[in-house]
Amino acid sequence: MYGFGVVKGLGVALKHLVESYLDDIKRWGSRYRTKEGIAYRSSSETRGVFTIQYPEEKLPVPEEFRFIPFLLYETDENGNQADRCTSCGICAKVCPPQCIWIVRTSDPKTGKPIPAPAEFYIDVDICMNCGLCAEYCPFDAIKMDHDYEIAVYDRLHTNLYDKAKLSKPVEYYASIRPTNYAREEAARAEAEAARAAKKAAAG
Repeated sequence: MYGFGVVKGLGVALKHLVESYLDDIKRWGSRYRTKEGIAYRSSSETRGVFTIQYPEEKLPVPEEFRFIPFLLYETDENGNQADRCTSCGICAKVCPPQCIWIVRTSDPKTGKPIPAPAEFYIDVDICMNCGLCAEYCPFDAIKMDHDYEIAVYDRLHTNLYDKAKLSKPVEYYASIRPTNYAREEAARAEAEAARAAKKAAAG
């Protein structure tokens, strides 16, 4: 019958509208988040209208989501921080928009380079969040962050991130990317065991 498709489409919209109100009444007081802290409107249990009421509601960020890169450092039992970055410069070389600048540390007496960055800068206005820097880093020292809420009033002075702003502990990386962290640590442990076995065989 002519026009039946229009009526059917309006019926679907009306159904979603009614279901959204019924769902809100059913989950009164907890419509924005589940017990796990995930936005209910983005979960598989939701019914009706699927609009996320940002910023009260936020979509859970997938583990593979990538935004601004950050540098990893490890902390020993004495609280000393050790950068994983050796200032090799591979990340700066593979960066398509060339938004990474690195200054290598030098020995003040001999002038020889030290495998540690004295300065590390990323212009987040230029960064295209491609993740190539993290992909090519041979020391797992640079990773992609999940923090996408970085709006500022004065981007000319605040969006050039230095080493202090980019540095985050390994524990932070493990919390936002647990699967990747577990895989990388397993590979690291396997490589260490192989080196130890080779050394023992040679000795």
